[in-house]
Amino acid sequence: GVVEACLLHMLKRRAAGFLRSDKVAALFTKVGKTCAIAGDVCKKVQELQQQVESRKNQPNGQEPLKRQGSATSKTPVLTPQAIKHIWVRTALIEKVLDKIVQYIVDNCSKYYEKEALLADPVCGPILASLLVGPCALEYTKLKTADHYWTDPSADELVQRHRIHGAHGRQDSPSKRPALGIRKRHSSGSTSEDRFAASAREYVESLHQNSRTHLLYGKNNVLVQPKDDLEAIPGYLSLHQSAESLTLKWTPNQLMNGTLGDSE
Repeated sequence: GVVEACLLHMLKRRAAGFLRSDKVAALFTKVGKTCAIAGDVCKKVQELQQQVESRKNQPNGQEPLKRQGSATSKTPVLTPQAIKHIWVRTALIEKVLDKIVQYIVDNCSKYYEKEALLADPVCGPILASLLVGPCALEYTKLKTADHYWTDPSADELVQRHRIHGAHGRQDSPSKRPALGIRKRHSSGSTSEDRFAASAREYVESLHQNSRTHLLYGKNNVLVQPKDDLEAIPGYLSLHQSAESLTLKWTPNQLMNGTLGDSE
């Protein structure tokens, strides 16, 4: 969607097509007449669109039979979001989107006004170079909306583990387990040690996941929550996501699963 917005910025009316509602399609079609790579993308998009139309026109009863009988068919099932961005998406999956954008930048006077983003001598080449990375990837499995989850807090993470590990104890199911792990008199118990180690693994998983990249980590970083309290050692980490940099800090007691009744 972002790439499409860049491609449509101050696009000339001739390039966009006077009567075409899909301006991106008009742009790719026009570029495909002089750029062989874009021409190949146009052919593949037209094939995909024909497949989508044929599926729509099929009776409801024939669709399951076709799926069963054509197990080796390579016909993709496109979501509405994929169909909406089918031109840029196809060029991206074919690993030629950066080359097409670079061609448009090199010939921007044919397609864009002087104030357009792609006609800018700095922004245009930057956009083309930014697309080199995404075009080098293998899109064997695309993420869907349900993959975008948020990290639970450290407290909730340890509580989940305590609830999950409470089935072997005689505590009431309706009573919510305490956050801290209270040490019994038999401090040398191997089960308690395993429990604390497992809780620590859960907390540490906060600091690295599929959406953020861990840049730096440092243990025993002192933080003073209030003026009248002593500084508390903890684990400090710096993370990079697509939008921002984030600092996280978790007390050592919670990392070790021995928070107890501390506030």
